Amino acid sequence: MSNDPERITILAREFTAAALEFHRGKMAEKGYRMEGSITPRIFKMIEGMDAPKDMFEGEPLFAVTFVKKD
Repeated sequence: MSNDPERITILAREFTAAALEFHRGKMAEKGYRMEGSITPRIFKMIEGMDAPKDMFEGEPLFAVTFVKKD
């Protein structure tokens, strides 16, 4: 059994950087496929019962997730 994570999410400030990561990172060779689309998202963190707090100063980042092929 591999120790590679089932999912890897890459964050980028630009769409092109996120899109090119599949090839640059040789994700197919590592057994991954892209899951879903590359979309800008805002990230928040919840700790305990506190209200969610902005991560990355509330700046939207492009996110792409790679998932291990079956």
